[in-house]
Amino acid sequence: MSPPLFVSCYGGRSHGGSTHISDSESEEETKLPLNQFYPYIRCGLCCGFLIDAATITECLHTFCKSCIVKHFFHSNRCPTCSIVVHQTQPLYNIRPDRQLQDIVYKMVPFLEASERAQMCNFYKERGLEVPKTVVVSPPCPVVIKRQKKENLHQSVFTIPPELDVSLLLEFVGAEEGINDFKPLERRYVRVSGEATVRHVELFIRRKMELSATYQVDVVCGDQLLDHYQSLKDVQNSVGEEALQDGLLVLHFGLVLPSKS
Repeated sequence: MSPPLFVSCYGGRSHGGSTHISDSESEEETKLPLNQFYPYIRCGLCCGFLIDAATITECLHTFCKSCIVKHFFHSNRCPTCSIVVHQTQPLYNIRPDRQLQDIVYKMVPFLEASERAQMCNFYKERGLEVPKTVVVSPPCPVVIKRQKKENLHQSVFTIPPELDVSLLLEFVGAEEGINDFKPLERRYVRVSGEATVRHVELFIRRKMELSATYQVDVVCGDQLLDHYQSLKDVQNSVGEEALQDGLLVLHFGLVLPSKS
């Protein structure tokens, strides 16, 4: 049986429960069992580590691309929350999640090399030419160096260029009768301008743990926004009036659905 894998994190714990921590000890790494991260890095369909991670845009649940494609052959609902992804073409509403896939490969040693080796064998066994994108280079020793503190800030807080819209989400209140929700702790969000108001609503629902029966109304300036509008279109249409220190300000409230 192979030994359990651990993930190293920077922390300030000392050995033996001592409360006296020297400068050198405070920089030591705290190791956490990898299985604590399984809910975030494993596919809910095959229960293996995510490969070619693909996220459903309607609910933000993530699966292996091959797994979710096979699932959509016989269903148009998310395997996790059962939301209807698309009435006829659910594959339209999945997107590759490269950042999450990079995290999985970094957390699970040799997973990427193993996956690429299997892909090469798949093509070779069938007499097919191996695509250049899956060619495995000869194995070489991997040296992991701890980053110096002065370099850590630059690498961790580099903002991808595709995240070109900064949001400020302002909660204006809830209709009487709505009280079972959590406060939105993360009000400042940086997202892609191609994201829609629907994505903002889904983010709010997840963070505030809202009931599906509640309606989220999102307003920019004096305009009630439609779900299909992209944030870039909203920013362009409303103009400088909606900006506060370079942030696109969106006000949102919780209401009960109207009774027909």
